[in-house]
Amino acid sequence: MAFSTTSTRPLINLKLSITHYSPPLHQPKKKKPVILFSNAHFTPPLRSACNDCFRAKFGTFTNPSRPKLRFSVKVGSQNDYSSGDEAQSLIPEATQQENYSWVSVIIPFVFPALGGLLFGYDIGATSGATISLTSAELSGTTWFNLTAVQLGLVVSGSLYGALFGSLLVYPISDFLGRRRELIIAAVLYLLGGLITGCAPGLGVLLVGRLLYGIGIGMAMHGAPLYIAETCPSQIRGTLVSLKELFIVLGILLGYVVGSFQINAIGGWRYMYGISAPIALLMGIGMWLLPPSPRWLLLRAAQGKGSVKEYKEKAILALSKLRGRPPGDKVSEKQIEETFNSLKSTYADQESDGSLMEVFQGPSLKAFIIAGGLVLFQQITGQPSVLYYAGPILQSAGFSAASDATKVSVIIGLFKFVMTGIAVLKVDDLGRRPLLMIGVSGLTLSLFLLSAYYKFLGGFPLVAVASLLLYVGCYQISFGPISWLMVSEIFPLSTRGKGISLAVLTNFGSNAIVTFAFSPLKEALGADNLFLLFGAIALLSLLFVVLIVPETKGLSLEDIESKILK
Repeated sequence: MAFSTTSTRPLINLKLSITHYSPPLHQPKKKKPVILFSNAHFTPPLRSACNDCFRAKFGTFTNPSRPKLRFSVKVGSQNDYSSGDEAQSLIPEATQQENYSWVSVIIPFVFPALGGLLFGYDIGATSGATISLTSAELSGTTWFNLTAVQLGLVVSGSLYGALFGSLLVYPISDFLGRRRELIIAAVLYLLGGLITGCAPGLGVLLVGRLLYGIGIGMAMHGAPLYIAETCPSQIRGTLVSLKELFIVLGILLGYVVGSFQINAIGGWRYMYGISAPIALLMGIGMWLLPPSPRWLLLRAAQGKGSVKEYKEKAILALSKLRGRPPGDKVSEKQIEETFNSLKSTYADQESDGSLMEVFQGPSLKAFIIAGGLVLFQQITGQPSVLYYAGPILQSAGFSAASDATKVSVIIGLFKFVMTGIAVLKVDDLGRRPLLMIGVSGLTLSLFLLSAYYKFLGGFPLVAVASLLLYVGCYQISFGPISWLMVSEIFPLSTRGKGISLAVLTNFGSNAIVTFAFSPLKEALGADNLFLLFGAIALLSLLFVVLIVPETKGLSLEDIESKILK
């Protein structure tokens, strides 16, 4: 079977055989044909990559899954054979589909994800704890009569701690490594939870809130890094997005604990203190896990120690992460390939990712994408919209809305379900489609909320539908996808510092929106405030369409070489 053009030599020669491949006795030195194989003796990743490359260019000629069936294809006419270097470039460099078992990837995911759960738990628990703490009958203290400023410090204490933690981790993250950073975060969570739960006075309570917040800043930096760098590329989107599901699960857990402890004397102590055993579990788990193999190889590539020693540690770490025997050949091959890629990328690089490098070249492009996503995540009004959840549900006649803690549980359950949908679809549909669908719905919901407060006040179900549309669309777009893109878009040399700046941008913009909400509401009114948020959401949709790339299925090295450069 042959396909040809008018040239004297055929454009494509397709041969089928069940015999082993034998190379030709002679090939022109500078005119090497491109040979693609479908052969059981080649590794599945290479066979899949070759087949995908061939089918993308020439269509499907046969069933590549048939056993022992081989085809060889010569591409090019007599005068336009590709050179050997160009031929190799047709094969994807690092998009290997790694073999793995879900059991082997769950453990390295769960313990870092507990850092996200504890972040969410603080949000949920604080909503009930502030009610308990300021109640004369329920606080169990003599200092319950807090001023607005004091209560504001209690609520935002962890937020300021997270901002400080993001700044603190910036210069030391690459030195510490992802694993040690998460262990320190777990210790800070543990101390913060215990001190807050046992606080004899306001001053000690604020110290506990600050320590807990520093733990949040470090965990939200280290967790996506560790998960993204240790999991197989084909499920990276699912696992990093699943961390967002853990955040929502933490919020829901905080709401549930608050609803059970809201009538107990000193119930706020239990609401905050329950975080301590979870933090202890996280710390023990991270202590037992190995360091990130990619971090170890980065230290080797940047000359931070013995290359041989770092590579051996990386092989052992990858073997442990995948549940293989120590130092197995598969892990050794993967580490060698990744290290060669790193050497090639950073051969001419003298520094190890300074502050200025984050704002130059590929790192600047990554920061625009990641920073823009986490900025729009906050300034589209996410904290403010949920502020109106209680009044909106009450206006629709839901009896549960009379109890703030029960309303919170309803919203938390819906957020959890919608985030689960995003987790299931992120590696199937991709990042961009979910972002575009979600942000479009989010924009529509904000305009509908504005219309409700302007002239649709007699139709409360419109407000309820808008609220649920906002929450649902946020949880399939900005909620999980922003943190996923942050974890995978930065070059390896500046990944630690870049993510630190992205986390700082997120918490900084969160603080601005939180504290600007009241004056904006008084100055503009609720209707115009939601209109403003809708306009910002529309701008964020343009940002997604024009700036944000698709990273589905690409390895971290592929993202750096094919998107950023």
